[in-house]
Amino acid sequence: MTDINILTAELPPPASGEQDRIRQAIELLFFAYRDFTSDPDLILARSGYGRAHHRIMHFVGAYPGINVAQLLAILNITKQSLGRVLKQLLRQGFVEQRPGKRDRRQRLLFLTDKGREFEQRLSAPQQVRVRRAFATAGPEAVAGYLRVLENLINESERKFILDAIKRG
Repeated sequence: MTDINILTAELPPPASGEQDRIRQAIELLFFAYRDFTSDPDLILARSGYGRAHHRIMHFVGAYPGINVAQLLAILNITKQSLGRVLKQLLRQGFVEQRPGKRDRRQRLLFLTDKGREFEQRLSAPQQVRVRRAFATAGPEAVAGYLRVLENLINESERKFILDAIKRG
């Protein structure tokens, strides 16, 4: 958990009206996340899966050959939580494990054809939402939005995450 004192140490007190804008931004994030996840949630529910399945499939698809330790670091979950969901995805043929080329003990994760198709079905409505929002907002707003999102990431992890996204 992050200590609020660490987060506010360098900030001046909020300007007049800023607190209302911050509250509005937080509420918009809640509503945007609710709607952003609603379409995949319907597909997942019909298939007996949840958001954890989607997150794993997203990152395995985005970073083919990712190892379990890297996936744990990205998702910031326990090995037990990952293991339960990953075993199901492996058993049902959405994800496959391959040994590392240098270290055969390493388990590298890849989506199968079935997994790629399912992940694409899950992400397609999200891509439409984001494309529509970007087109409506315009390039300057999109650039600002991306900077805001980047700066919401914990500073200690920001460079690692942004580098990974750029490489992906």
